[in-house]
Amino acid sequence: MSTPPEREFGPLFQASEAGNPAAKSELFAALYRELHHLAQHHLASGGGPITLSATTLLHEAYLNITRREQVTFPERHSFLAYASRAMRGLMIDYIRTKRAQKRGGDLTFLSLEDAQPDIAADEGTLGQLDAALEELETIDPALAQLVDLHFFCGFTFVELAAMRGVSERTVRRDWEKARLLLHRTLENLS
Repeated sequence: MSTPPEREFGPLFQASEAGNPAAKSELFAALYRELHHLAQHHLASGGGPITLSATTLLHEAYLNITRREQVTFPERHSFLAYASRAMRGLMIDYIRTKRAQKRGGDLTFLSLEDAQPDIAADEGTLGQLDAALEELETIDPALAQLVDLHFFCGFTFVELAAMRGVSERTVRRDWEKARLLLHRTLENLS
């Protein structure tokens, strides 16, 4: 993902956080390519035929984000993690609607063994993962953000280490901790 350095977005994030609608629009335009890539990543990880386009998913997520009044984004990776959560929620809603039209279907269980997502396009699986991530957010918001950025956004451990200002080894330890907590939560939800 080739996006300008974090410091170039600082003034935009600050103005957007202060409630400037023009800054929000400018920030969205500046991050559009990265958000489009994120939407493509979400659709590819859906595991099945999804007729939703990356552009539609991105724009629906943008509308979702702009409707929220008290959401703040102090830096680029917070914004991307939030956008990822919005896209994940939209994917769950989309799949839920499609499944309701078809009536029924079996649950698919999700394995978090792999670093890259391999999620079946299944409302039950995505719904359970979403619930588990919400639980993780209440326990440790930084770990939940790490999962969003790595698992859903596709950032590597090296990129995440640079974003967070820590070593790659620290990111890998945090990833393992998040993976174990999610696994435990998913078992409890089953």
